[in-house]
Amino acid sequence: MAAPPNPVSDAQVALLRDTVVALVRRDGADLSARQLGVFLTCYLNEGGHTVRGLAADLNVSKPAITRALDRLGELDLARRKVDPMDRRSVLVQRTPKGSAFLRDLRAIMADASGTGKKSKKAAA
Repeated sequence: MAAPPNPVSDAQVALLRDTVVALVRRDGADLSARQLGVFLTCYLNEGGHTVRGLAADLNVSKPAITRALDRLGELDLARRKVDPMDRRSVLVQRTPKGSAFLRDLRAIMADASGTGKKSKKAAA
C-alpha cells in the first residue's frame, strides 16, 4: 500500500513545476538544471565563488561547472575574472543582467505560489 502524499512536499514540487514552466514559456534562453543550480549558488550564497568551490558545493566535476559558466557567460548572467590575489584562480562575478534574472525568478515564484501581485488580483 502506497503512503499518502505529503502535502508540503507536493506543494513544493508543484511550485517548482510552475516556476520551471513559467521560465520555459518566457522569452529568452532556458537554463538547464545544472546551469540554474550554479547561477543560484552564485547569487544566493555570498563569497568569492570559484570553479573548484562551486564543484565542491554542487558535488559535480570542475568541467561540468566550466560548461555551466560558459553558458551563463554567453547569456551575461555571470562572468569570470582572474583573482587579483591568486592569478591561478578564477572568480565568478554577478552581472546586472543576472541580478535582473534573479528578480524575475523571484516574481515568477511569487506568482506560482499565490503570493504575487497577479495571483492576488486573480483571487479577488
